Amino acid sequence: MHEMSITQSVVDAVCERAAGRRVRRVTIEVGTLCAVVPDSMQFCFELATEGTVMEGASLEIDQPPGRAHCRGCGADFELTDLVVLCRCGSADVEILSGRELRIMSMEVS
Repeated sequence: MHEMSITQSVVDAVCERAAGRRVRRVTIEVGTLCAVVPDSMQFCFELATEGTVMEGASLEIDQPPGRAHCRGCGADFELTDLVVLCRCGSADVEILSGRELRIMSMEVS
């Protein structure tokens, strides 16, 4: 389960940035093409934050869809899963977004 290592990295980065202040909420963006399961990440978050300034914090996960451009027909389209095919049938596509994994904000007190 790679969600635990990803979540631990997020927790480490937020704790470092919080500089000892209590963290109440963290919002992250996880693109649909990252192959990260949000429910698993939520579960891992509780474990990873135990004993840190983030213990008891809430985790909000925004999961924007992927976007791609077909080099064959020129269409831009949305990707909802890891099958990267244009409606025209071409697999010659450029992924424009959906692989993001970033911390968007944190609320501290």
